Amino acid sequence: MSLNLPSRDGRRVQVDTALAIVNIVLLLIFYFLIAGQAPRLQTPLELSSTATLSPENLPSPVLEVRGPEDWLLDGDPVRPEMLPAALASVPGPVHLLMDRRAPSGLLVQVLRRPELAGHDIRLVTLKDFAP
Repeated sequence: MSLNLPSRDGRRVQVDTALAIVNIVLLLIFYFLIAGQAPRLQTPLELSSTATLSPENLPSPVLEVRGPEDWLLDGDPVRPEMLPAALASVPGPVHLLMDRRAPSGLLVQVLRRPELAGHDIRLVTLKDFAP
């Protein structure tokens, strides 16, 4: 859509409103992108901590994860692929021990492993533990 306006020297000046319409449409798109996002929930997660519990006093089995492939089951090294055989006779939950400063991606990666499927997992963390 254009509007023809008379100019001072007699020529007709054509004003193009397409640029204004495009700007308005872009502003509306940005508005709905921002307004349509899900609200961020304010749920602070605070892990419990204790200073008197040592790893030897934890109930069995304790799966200590130090890295993606560095796992210990009750203090003995175990490969993730061998975990189903090692946990076959365990009736209760598996206690997952990780450092509190470990990256969250490592925790998510461990919890998604098929070797732990079907087991009740309890997260246990240690911070500044000195035996």
